Amino acid sequence: MPIGRTYAISLLGLQGAVVEIEADISSNLPAFVLIGLPDTALGEAKDRVRSAATNSGCGLPNRKITVNLSPAALPKHGSGFDLAIALSALAAAGTVSAESIERVLHLGELGLDGRVRPLNGILPAVLAARTAGFAVVMVPVGNAEEAALVPGVRVVAVASLRDAAIWHGGRFDPVPVEPLIRPAPAATDDEPLELADVIGNADAIEALIVAAAGGHHVFFLGPPGAGKTMLAARLPGLLPDLDADSALEVSSIRSLSGLPVGGALSVRPPFENPHHTASAAALVGGGSAMIRPGAAARAAHGVLFLDEAPEFASNVLDALRQPLESGIIAIHRANAVAYFPGSFQLIMAANPCPCGQYGGRDSSCTCPPMARRRYLGRLSGPLLDRIDIQFRVQRITSAQVRVAEQSLRLTTAVARKRVIVARAAASTRLADTPWALNSQVPGAWLRGSQARLKPAVTASIDRALERGGITMRGYDRVLRLAWTIADLDGANTPGEGHIGQALYLRRAISS
Repeated sequence: MPIGRTYAISLLGLQGAVVEIEADISSNLPAFVLIGLPDTALGEAKDRVRSAATNSGCGLPNRKITVNLSPAALPKHGSGFDLAIALSALAAAGTVSAESIERVLHLGELGLDGRVRPLNGILPAVLAARTAGFAVVMVPVGNAEEAALVPGVRVVAVASLRDAAIWHGGRFDPVPVEPLIRPAPAATDDEPLELADVIGNADAIEALIVAAAGGHHVFFLGPPGAGKTMLAARLPGLLPDLDADSALEVSSIRSLSGLPVGGALSVRPPFENPHHTASAAALVGGGSAMIRPGAAARAAHGVLFLDEAPEFASNVLDALRQPLESGIIAIHRANAVAYFPGSFQLIMAANPCPCGQYGGRDSSCTCPPMARRRYLGRLSGPLLDRIDIQFRVQRITSAQVRVAEQSLRLTTAVARKRVIVARAAASTRLADTPWALNSQVPGAWLRGSQARLKPAVTASIDRALERGGITMRGYDRVLRLAWTIADLDGANTPGEGHIGQALYLRRAISS
């Protein structure tokens, strides 16, 4: 009998490797042997496949079936190889066309009744199949809409193993089955929160717009009720829509996380708000057998908001230092490294002390000085040094409320237009570079001949650097902020006022 051969995808992070699946049927004692470093879930496929084939009316021969997953040294995880294993065995038995299954990549888990169950991670798997050159991919009916989001690939949706066998030339009569469909995603309100709802705090609103325009990270410090969470929740509404590649990457991460994707790519930046009890694995990603993305990866091309940041464990916060610097989340294991995008905007909010009242105009703090230092000391210096904007937010007064009610407040739509214009200016200036946002530009480029500012313009930050008020990393981040502020003002290059405003946004907490 010939060897049945087809293909599937093994995912590690968002990267997919093509796995060649070969099946051989010999005349030895009946057995089903699966080789090629399968994990526990994949090792159980032999029982699922044999029962599914029997109950679908296209049973396997009562002989020894050997299935090889190649490359053998690549660890394989999950149950998404079931459909490919079953079809390769049927091809080896001569039940379906061996030439047909060899041209198609198969993804799907089998139930004991032969129906094909939907999987997590179909979108990145089909993307990997397209990259590898496959033109046809067979998927469960429950994943058909999601798989169809990948252009340039023909998607064949099947409800059962019998339907898949018929498509590949098996001589069986069609038997209608009820396909396994995932529950429809709950309806969500995609309308951004309105910036005009924020009363007062005009400087904080301007800091938020600067952050949106340049992709800068933000740290808001202030007492409870000052509006830190309200401001942070409105940042996604200020960001422009995602481009096609970013939307596809965001949807791929959602698919890998088991979140609903639907039949259309979401073009709005994601917003993640993990609880302060989250572990490092929940925040950046992890897992033993299967590496899953964390909240930081799900916030890629969007916003990661850490409310009550000092309440997070120190090791959890410090796990963000590498993604903030490189824009990539790397999860290392003994036999593999999984990569996820880490290009998110971080917003942290914190009270100034455990009781939250330190520095308030209308309240007194009951915390001793050591408790205040210990509380904010949970935010390490290296982490804070990577935050471009560090701003103190105060509670508004009744007079500010009356003034705000009588004045015209800035709306989300107007602020987003300012952000889009500023980003367009930065993109034009950086057209011949690998960067698109001011926050991505390295300091060496800003201080080089391409963008060097006159000494008279940078005098204030030069003095701050000499006196130890800012580090060299802080110096570069002030320059990035200054370029963003200049873009918002429509200026060609930053002036002394832009540098001063940038330094204020960088050091507003200590001032």
